[in-house]
Amino acid sequence: MAKIDLLRGALAAFDAQHLDVLDESHMHSRGQETHYKAVIVSEQFAGLNAVKRHQKVYGCLGDLMGQIHALALHTYTPQEWQEQGVAPASPTCRGGH
Repeated sequence: MAKIDLLRGALAAFDAQHLDVLDESHMHSRGQETHYKAVIVSEQFAGLNAVKRHQKVYGCLGDLMGQIHALALHTYTPQEWQEQGVAPASPTCRGGH
């Protein structure tokens, strides 16, 4: 099974109103299936700051985190998502190794 499918499956635990997982490996020099972006909109983030939200996601992914190089997380409550409506674009890779 592809890593992106494993990520989507694990993140389904958030019962998200919106879940988008993108493979952004093509934007980096490390090859395929190494860089991902996840946009998660869930009530489970209510009352949590960004650090706590990210810790919650990392906990959900468990050992899967050791199989990827980078994961950009964009976590929102439904109200925040309604106000913002879009996650920021990922930056262009600067070619670091």
